[in-house]
Amino acid sequence: MIVWDWLALITGILLIIIVLMQRSNDNIQDAFSGEKSELMKDKTGNSFERMMTTITTSLTVLFILFVILSNVVERL
Repeated sequence: MIVWDWLALITGILLIIIVLMQRSNDNIQDAFSGEKSELMKDKTGNSFERMMTTITTSLTVLFILFVILSNVVERL
């Protein structure tokens, strides 16, 4: 395994942990019944939720970047 593989593995594990730490106020029935028609309704949230969203987005971008770099370097 090269460095990019290890970095992708570490960011993937961190991404799973961060996503599991987030909580949702949505009910699964709302997704199928169409009760909530607005996607971003009442998404003001507190600073912890915003921080978790930012961390999740950053880890996702890093994970995708590391996987792409791993595949590109492997083919060289």
